[in-house]
Amino acid sequence: MPDLTVRDLTMEFSSGGYAVRPIDGLDLDVKSGELVLLLGASGCGKTTLLSMLARLLTPTRGTIQFGDIDITGLSGHELADYRRNTVGIVFQAFNLIPSLTARENVQVALQSGKVPRREAKERASALLERVELSDRASHRPADMSGGQQQRVAIARALAHDPPLVLADEPTAHLDYIQVDGVLRLLRELAAPGRVVIVATHDERLLPLADHVVELTPRAAGDAIEPRTIELAPGEVLFDQGDHGDLVYIVESGVVELYRIRDDQSEERLTDVEPGGYFGELAPMFGLRRSASARAGAQPTVLTGLGLRDFRGRMGWTPTAGAGELAAPA
Repeated sequence: MPDLTVRDLTMEFSSGGYAVRPIDGLDLDVKSGELVLLLGASGCGKTTLLSMLARLLTPTRGTIQFGDIDITGLSGHELADYRRNTVGIVFQAFNLIPSLTARENVQVALQSGKVPRREAKERASALLERVELSDRASHRPADMSGGQQQRVAIARALAHDPPLVLADEPTAHLDYIQVDGVLRLLRELAAPGRVVIVATHDERLLPLADHVVELTPRAAGDAIEPRTIELAPGEVLFDQGDHGDLVYIVESGVVELYRIRDDQSEERLTDVEPGGYFGELAPMFGLRRSASARAGAQPTVLTGLGLRDFRGRMGWTPTAGAGELAAPA
């Protein structure tokens, strides 16, 4: 039974002229039969990770091993075979063909894999029965609810009985009634011989998971004690792309904020002088650091605060400050 092993997985690409790493040095172990949630806010790298697991994207660095398949090393016919027979993908937007019925949407996935027409039709009907949609087999997407369309998409992903199923925000367009059937189905799919990985920001899925990977770390809130940080001239406090749970106030010296462009050159953003603050966006919104920070040409002293202490020091109420954010990162 295949297990999934990910080591030092990194994806770097250029976005608007800047080097971005949505996934940086990820290690992950998943056993056959497990349902894994990739939990995090939009933009944290969930879809990028799924795309690498499906080999729709090639990682910059690292390895992905599924059973005896080195996914990162696949090419040509082996890659095509992997995408057709080993991995099934459930897309966030369903991606059903509007002119085809539910059965035909599943059937076309089978026939593209050289399954004979009659066998493909029988298999499609069986899969729709499995997802409890036999009574909608002749309906087109426009005549089905969002939950029904998502179940058709799941049936299509199962067309070749893949041992690895990837689902990208499968509940994003569903109301609380429609979600129930999809959640139960995803849980049932995770059985010995199959791994199911679901990217989501929907915490309703948490009780179903065997393993949760939080790509956006949760803020530690009140548990963070204020700390004093002393930096030598030029010493880096954090790098662009790092996770962060502290906001920093400059007590003495100067902090330089800068970004690394995709050609590795630096773009200076601003200098934060004594009394100024920076770094609040990462803990407030669960984002990675959007810039790097380092001490200027002289020793620098900072106070690092959790969000509650920072708001208290600034005299903000818990809901204030949305328009008062001073510096990036």
